[in-house]
Order: sequence, then C-alpha cells, then structure tokens
Amino acid sequence: MRLPGLGGWSEDPLWSYVYPWLVDSGPVGRAAWRVGMGSDLTLLHEAAAELGTLPAGGRVLDVPTGSGVALRGVRPGQGLDVVVADISTTMLDRAQAAAQRLGVADQVTPALADVGELPFDDGTFDLVVSFTGLHCFPDPHRAIGEMVRVLAPGGVITGSSLFTDTGQRYVPLRRAGTRAGILGPMCTSAEARAWLGEAGCDQVDLALHGALGYFRAVRGA
Repeated sequence: MRLPGLGGWSEDPLWSYVYPWLVDSGPVGRAAWRVGMGSDLTLLHEAAAELGTLPAGGRVLDVPTGSGVALRGVRPGQGLDVVVADISTTMLDRAQAAAQRLGVADQVTPALADVGELPFDDGTFDLVVSFTGLHCFPDPHRAIGEMVRVLAPGGVITGSSLFTDTGQRYVPLRRAGTRAGILGPMCTSAEARAWLGEAGCDQVDLALHGALGYFRAVRGA
C-alpha cells in the first residue's frame, strides 16, 4: 500500500520538493536533515564541491539528477560538460531550471536515461555523481556496474545513499520510503563496496553517517 500524498517518482513526489529545499536552506535545512537522517548535510555539500575542482573540458554524469542538487558544485564559466540524466522528464526540467538559476546552464545537457542501461559509451566521463540516488534504483547492483562502465580509467564515482545496515533507528524511514514508492530494494554498504570493486574500482571509500553512507571510488586503469 502506497502512503497517500507522497507519490512515486513518476508522480512528481513530495520528497523531490523537500530534498532541494533542505539542501539550500542553510542552518534550518542542516538541522532538519540531522533530525531526519542523523547525518551532517555539510558532507553532501562537500561531495558536490568536487565538481568545482575539475578542469575545463571535464565530463561529468549526474544520475539521477533529480532537482539538480549536484549542480551547486559547478562554477559559472568553468567549462565543464555536465550530463544530467534521469528517468523522469519532470526531474530533468527541474535540473535545467536549477542550472539556469546557478548560472551554469551553458555547461549542462539533459538526458532521459535508465541507469540500468545508460546510453553512453564505455569510459565517457571523468566523474560520475549519484547523490541520494542509489537507494532509488530497482537494481542497485546493475546501476553501479553501469555507472562505473561509463567512467574513464582513473575517473571517480562519488555519491550518497541510504543503506540497509545503518541500524534499527532508520528502519521506519526506509519502510516509509518504500511504501511511498520512492525507494527501491536498496543494499548494504558491504554490498555496495563489493559491487564497486567488482565493476573495476580499485580504490573504494565508503563511510556510514546516520541513515546514509557516502562513497567515493576510483576506476582502475
């Protein structure tokens, strides 16, 4: 049974409005995030900032882009090629609106795409970001394989996700998200580590923080 008023991703869910508001609401958003997720929102801000360290010509894939939260890390005039990918046209419209607001629309290209079968060649991107997205995918194992496949050797995949081994405190949160249709089967942090290694990453860092885990891995040569 789906929780009323929340909606799945195909229905423009309430969470897709709440999430970017929390990220951009300063101390209020950080406090609410800590109460709900038991985590520090600064970790997400710091992870997004990695986009701003890439040189001109760098290629980035943001999947699922959602409302374009990752774009806060891109600098105007930086000269990146950022592909924002999502299975929802509504989310792509939101991401493009965020790009306009941040002054980086000239660096952003939308792509309607299924993370289980990304429409990009092997080794296409220097950086793949997936913030609070892995837990939404119907097959997180396959998603990780696809995201690493499109990374160039030496490229980085980074992101955050709910994991199923973060303690009993967060079981109601995960159950509510599943009933609302916004969470998939999810996985443990150990599974995510193993799948990143299996896909070809030889440097994997994953740290749990409250309900979330933050991961960063480098694709081997």
